[in-house]
Amino acid sequence: MSKVAWIGLGVMGYPMAAHLKARGHHDVTVFNRSPKKAEAWIADHGGTHAHTPAEAADDADFVFACVGNDNDLREMTLGATGIFHTLKSGAVFVDHTTASATIARELHEAANDRGAGALDAPVSGGQSGAEGGTLTVIVGGEDADFAKAKPVIESYARAVNLIGPSGSGQLTKMVNQICIAGLIQGLAEALHFGMRAGLDIEKVIATISKGAAQSWQMDNRWQTMIEGEFDFGFAVDWVRKDFAICLDEARKNGARLPVTALVDQFYAEIQEMGGKRWDTSSLIARLERE
Repeated sequence: MSKVAWIGLGVMGYPMAAHLKARGHHDVTVFNRSPKKAEAWIADHGGTHAHTPAEAADDADFVFACVGNDNDLREMTLGATGIFHTLKSGAVFVDHTTASATIARELHEAANDRGAGALDAPVSGGQSGAEGGTLTVIVGGEDADFAKAKPVIESYARAVNLIGPSGSGQLTKMVNQICIAGLIQGLAEALHFGMRAGLDIEKVIATISKGAAQSWQMDNRWQTMIEGEFDFGFAVDWVRKDFAICLDEARKNGARLPVTALVDQFYAEIQEMGGKRWDTSSLIARLERE
């Protein structure tokens, strides 16, 4: 059992921190900018509620963060009451925020200055994966820090993989999101086309899902997509945040992402339709609108 701090109790962080307590049996202290959320977590799971990130991190062996974006992360770590004011030597900071590779490297250096480790560790699997403890965790950082943190992370993950040095976790998450962009759009167009052609979509999917067209999105979302149900966790607002990170990194490294840029604009249309909190499978809604 380790002494653990958890910063950020959103739809992902809340259940992930709970698995640390229930499955990992760790001593967990939580912080959330909305104190009511932290109080609710304590009522549900026990543990300790800190009033600042620095207080939560004080004497912790591992400090986890799962917040909104680079600015939130910088505030929670380097701000006036941030984690890095109390992060002890030998501790490991694990960041599950989907953020830029730039800030991952910045925080890695800042942690090293304190004699601590830092891992950028964005996740894949969405809200259902967080709740079920079946996330894939994509890690950048040093081997020794990864070896320390992996058994703790496994409390809420089915796969935890070290990709390379600091920043590699965030860059790999960008690859993941780029893959998903075109895949969901392709599935949306295929379902839309099939319905307009008068096909029995259930028979179509049963057939083509056994071949090269098969994907996780097809297996898990085709039915809800044709029924117009878009309440599965990873919101359009969030994927557009992720695409902005991808496109910014592409401008830096010279990669060309025409499909990702196009799908990003399709999601902007979904936002205009009132779908900011719809999940990513809602791309079909813009095709089906009259």
